[in-house]
Amino acid sequence: MAESFHSMIIILMGVTGAGKTTVGRLLASDLGHEFIDADDYHPPENVAKMRAGQPLTDDDRWPWLRRLNEVLRGRAAVVACSALKESYRTTLMRGLPDVQLVYLRGTRAVIAARLAERRAHYMNPALLDSQFATLEEPRDAIVADVDQPPEAIAASIMERLAASGRPR
Repeated sequence: MAESFHSMIIILMGVTGAGKTTVGRLLASDLGHEFIDADDYHPPENVAKMRAGQPLTDDDRWPWLRRLNEVLRGRAAVVACSALKESYRTTLMRGLPDVQLVYLRGTRAVIAARLAERRAHYMNPALLDSQFATLEEPRDAIVADVDQPPEAIAASIMERLAASGRPR
């Protein structure tokens, strides 16, 4: 099945702690795709703000999202990116030919518990409320609830990709 998605870009979106990186790496492995963590493309100023518990503004995000869009051109990849607003997703996906959005959805309680266990990540857990306040749930996405183990979430996404009937 993985061969049928050889040119697709899959964007895993959701709030911090939803499992984008963990699930994304599993999907990338299953599909034979490159894994890209959007956090790796934040400029140092953005990382410093998040580490200090300051939410990013739209002005902080636009250059980052445009850079990610450029990075994704011509690639088959699984991308972990918060992409919380519709306008962010539009900028991120602009001009990309075959993109599937996957929304990793979780309750505040589930996500907060995950963040409490997280170590060595610059995203300050205090930003969770601002992430939920910013979140605009997508209309056209595969939705995966994150109250399962990462392997089960990835398997569910793979099944839904196969059943999506998308051109391959």
